[in-house]
Amino acid sequence: MIRELIRKMAKSNPLWGAPRVHGELLKLGIDISERTVSRWMPRRSKPPSQNWRAFLENHVGELVSIDFFTVPTATFRVLFVLIVLAHDRRRIVHFNVTDHPTAEWTGQQMVEAFCDGKLPRYLMRDRDGVYGLAFRDRVKALDIEEVVIAPHSPWQNPYAERVIGTLRRECLDHVVVLGEAHLRRILRHYVNYYHRARTHLSLDKDPPEPRSVQPPDRGTVMEFPESAAFTIATRGAQRSSISPLLQSYNSCSTESLLPR
Repeated sequence: MIRELIRKMAKSNPLWGAPRVHGELLKLGIDISERTVSRWMPRRSKPPSQNWRAFLENHVGELVSIDFFTVPTATFRVLFVLIVLAHDRRRIVHFNVTDHPTAEWTGQQMVEAFCDGKLPRYLMRDRDGVYGLAFRDRVKALDIEEVVIAPHSPWQNPYAERVIGTLRRECLDHVVVLGEAHLRRILRHYVNYYHRARTHLSLDKDPPEPRSVQPPDRGTVMEFPESAAFTIATRGAQRSSISPLLQSYNSCSTESLLPR
């Protein structure tokens, strides 16, 4: 009976601890030790403090990440690609290519990425030395708050790392890059496919730019080259709305994606 009374008192007064409940019991003439009261009180699950994942989810609509990756060319030059990714729909807001990234160049890319005035609140980046004083001043002038990940912790910038892996696996690993202009053209074509056609698990299997469903009455299902290594299935009635990308670099056989 006393145990049930303790549980009811704790449930009705969630801010009370064992000492407070024990004091109330003493006033009711119930002689019991505080240790027993503590042992009989119901266990309360303490809400954990917000972690890094919670920060990403809370600010997904106003957060962008940036990151560099390298691409070797046929002439053994190493080109640097900057990616600016919006977290809400996994959109690649901006990209550019250079063979010598500097803080001034990277800061200018931020201006070009948000020239439409739609500025994010937070910018997530790593601690690369290219994000120097000129870059930080430019970002501050845009009224964007920088969120710097911990040293040697690329998993804290997961969306940017994932899109870079996607670019490598689905496009750049299947082509030989000839130069800076060639790489920029390849990426432009692939980003167009990435936004309009490629489905994403995190977006309920929809592209960043929502793609309409094509029912059977729209035409015959056809295969259509869309990137260096993949084809997509599309209805014949919709074929004119999707342009072929990198057809000359298609390294895989274009077999039908659907059973014959």
